Amino acid sequence: MFLIKCPYCGENRSELEFRWAGEAHIARPENIAAISDEEFAEYFFLRDNTKGVAYERWRHIHGCGRFFNAIRDTVSDNFLLTYKAGLPRQPVPGSAPVSPDAPEGGAA
Repeated sequence: MFLIKCPYCGENRSELEFRWAGEAHIARPENIAAISDEEFAEYFFLRDNTKGVAYERWRHIHGCGRFFNAIRDTVSDNFLLTYKAGLPRQPVPGSAPVSPDAPEGGAA
């Protein structure tokens, strides 16, 4: 078992209180009714399956109930950083700042 820090509660809590909620920072199409079936399928179903540092959404289901973002190493399962939902993509601790246009986990 490992501990996850909820950025809203400010406490490290057991992983059993949290649920993974998918990839973070996915941009919703501005006019979803106007996109093709292929574009919709790509938006709705296709996700990165990163080996290494990944940006994820989590929910503190048995706590405050809020969604937040996390930077997690999928190989070691270590949480590198958690931050509130709605904030821009944060840089990986100990690395160069991340550009918003950089690919998932990429550096500026």
